[in-house]
Amino acid sequence: MTTNSTDYRPSDEPAQLRQAAAVPGPAGSGLLLGLLGVMVFSLSLPMTRLANTDLPPLFVAFGRMAGAGLLAALIVLLLKVRRPEGSEWRDVLWSAAGVVVGFPLLSTLAVKYVNASHAGVINGLLPFFTAIAAALLYRERLQRAFWLLCAVGTGLVCGFAWLAGGGAWNAGDALMLLAVLTAALGYAAGGVASRTLGAWQTICWALVLSLPLTLPAALWLTGAHLPDLRSAGLPAWSGFVYVTVMSQLLGFFAWYGGLARGGVARVGQIQLLQIFLTAAAAGLFFGEAIPWFLWLFAAAVVALIVLLRRTSALR
Repeated sequence: MTTNSTDYRPSDEPAQLRQAAAVPGPAGSGLLLGLLGVMVFSLSLPMTRLANTDLPPLFVAFGRMAGAGLLAALIVLLLKVRRPEGSEWRDVLWSAAGVVVGFPLLSTLAVKYVNASHAGVINGLLPFFTAIAAALLYRERLQRAFWLLCAVGTGLVCGFAWLAGGGAWNAGDALMLLAVLTAALGYAAGGVASRTLGAWQTICWALVLSLPLTLPAALWLTGAHLPDLRSAGLPAWSGFVYVTVMSQLLGFFAWYGGLARGGVARVGQIQLLQIFLTAAAAGLFFGEAIPWFLWLFAAAVVALIVLLRRTSALR
């Protein structure tokens, strides 16, 4: 069997399984899985903000990483999930750095300074940066129009953040931008690894590999903030459970599956819907006043995505 030098196929599996893992599934199923993942992730920022009402932000960040990591370790042991091999290790490690540690930590800190709907629009940069990361990882050639539209979209989102912040940037904006950059790298790397390792296997191993960092930090923070944890109310703990089980673990079962089946750059654009879903959830759970111009900026970004998909000419 001939192999492409850019794809990794473990040598210890039957040829039929290796071939099936390396070939993406139907594009439609990839888009549906991606949409399911986006629906789960759209509640991440509001639920993080809910958890932060009574729980220390650093505990929320490292607690969700460690809690999801322990659940993933249990899955790996019970189902005897095979270990990553060869280049899969690299992609799983990048995934861990981006979506297990980087985004949860930075976004949890960000929503202490900006509300969830504001952070959600900055999060709208994720599809652009995910496509850029995918182009670099896959060595895809993109037309100049693609990069132009990415620049315009970035300008729109930054303009919204500036207006919503009263004509100035704050620490929350900067933290959220860094969170988006780390998540984009983690999404692209996880999508690559999922093509051979499997979607849920990839996020499980990323969480397990992060445990030597996340578990000690979570245990130390638990001891340091024990009085605060005991006095926290049910809503805060409900938000914590959601971001631990859904946002950090189960949501990636669908999301990485969608990226692997439908393509990272293509399926990644579905995340633009997350702007609207996050804003709606923020209004529903917190009664946040949504600026009237949010919808204008969000609609403009979605229009850019439509143009991007027609002009990007991924090869």
